[in-house]
Amino acid sequence: MANDDSAYGLSKQAAVGQIAAPELPYLPRLPRRYRPKIGLAGAGGVTEYHLRAYQKLGLEVAAICDLDKARAEQRRAQFYPGADVCTDFRELLRRDDIEVIDAALHPEHREPLLEAAIKAGKHVLSQKPFAVDLDTAERLADLADSHSVKIAVNQNGRWAPHFAYAREAVRAGLLGEIGSVDFQLAFDHSWTIGTHFENIHHLLLYDFGVHWFDMTACLLQGKELHSVFASVTRTNYQKARPPFLAAVIVDAEQAQARLTFNAAVTYGQTDRTLIAGSLGTISACGPSLSEQELIFTSAAGAAKPKLQGTWFENGFQGAMAEHLCAIEEKREPANSARNNLRTLALCFAALESANTKTPVRPGSVRKLPAVF
Repeated sequence: MANDDSAYGLSKQAAVGQIAAPELPYLPRLPRRYRPKIGLAGAGGVTEYHLRAYQKLGLEVAAICDLDKARAEQRRAQFYPGADVCTDFRELLRRDDIEVIDAALHPEHREPLLEAAIKAGKHVLSQKPFAVDLDTAERLADLADSHSVKIAVNQNGRWAPHFAYAREAVRAGLLGEIGSVDFQLAFDHSWTIGTHFENIHHLLLYDFGVHWFDMTACLLQGKELHSVFASVTRTNYQKARPPFLAAVIVDAEQAQARLTFNAAVTYGQTDRTLIAGSLGTISACGPSLSEQELIFTSAAGAAKPKLQGTWFENGFQGAMAEHLCAIEEKREPANSARNNLRTLALCFAALESANTKTPVRPGSVRKLPAVF
């Protein structure tokens, strides 16, 4: 009888059983007592999620500022009827009762607000991307230190349930030495057609992809980032102006991260993450950012934690809650401006690489490239 060679060349599969999921502190955590009044600067579309998150956490937004007063009044009516409304952010800074500023402006308009808020002694949570150049980002981080205030960045993806659980698993050493991180996204980004987002050439790598560069920086924490190679192109059937296909390879110290995006997928959309280490692997998959099943596999077995919440709920809660905890505990926020420098360095390097079609070392590109 002939030998059964059907398994030839296939990798050996380790047999594992089901185990209880490790309990990890992945959910947003409020400070014990600190409940400052918050001033919101900017009342654009994303602030609906900011305010909904703060309302659910029981935080107080005392004032909402926007150049468009009607827009600020709309946000007030939706979430905080007792809040004041203004059109000049300096009114927020003059108020002694407001201790924290949520700076929800676009990055090109945000620097004057951040600098003035820091000098006024206000703690600041900045929208992402934090800055359009690394020198400015470093200067603002130094300025905050010199004025004894905390400045954090709203990298809300860190608190998406599957990312937060994975981040805590890596931090706890459950995966051992990380060898690779893979992100694969096939989704429909056509909602951006006709909006200002269509004016961003690298919409996927800059405005959208910064979340995945941030997670790459988090999951490869402690490893030197050597080079980034990125490529973008268009499908022949997409209607949006920016390239809707993108791929990135990040070479790090004895590790690699790979990011692939297809934003022109209508049917069978999927979002996958795989983090492989010497002691275990985490895989997460689902049809969207908000629907994810996570599996943690190690020598002990496979575990499927029942994750609570969604990205847009946990994410905006977590970014502000961590900021407030850090203020109360007199420590640097996990999402601090200084911590965010690696994220910006990865993002800028990827944009430059996509423009030049060559590998780029993170940190060598100090500012947002001319084509972004």
